[in-house]
Amino acid sequence: MATAKQHTVTVCTDCRITGTACRPGLKLLDHLNACLSKMDASDNRDFAVEGTVCMAGCRRPCTIAFQASGKATYLFGDIEPDADIEALVAFAKLYGERPDGMTREAERPRGLGGKVLARIPASVLVSEQSGEHLQ
Repeated sequence: MATAKQHTVTVCTDCRITGTACRPGLKLLDHLNACLSKMDASDNRDFAVEGTVCMAGCRRPCTIAFQASGKATYLFGDIEPDADIEALVAFAKLYGERPDGMTREAERPRGLGGKVLARIPASVLVSEQSGEHLQ
């Protein structure tokens, strides 16, 4: 039985406005998944990368969220799949190291400056599959 990933990175991959796949989001999903898989092996991080339908950041695409049970959730917008990949991987490492997920703007990679759409307070996430608390 596979264990649940501790951290989830969600990328908007489906545009609600056009009703079609978000090509930049799909590209970002693939690229980020490959980069974080390498980080998992070398830095012992535990990230799942998933795509989802509209994250309501249509005016600032691509949108991406970092979340984990008991940690603040971050929503970023205006992400450029090629230009921002290193900043996203660096943020993932920082986020993974923080027990509460909280970061100050000065600590985040410069490439993500001005791209935070929201920081949502921590909550305990419940797995939809098993109904168990994930911590």
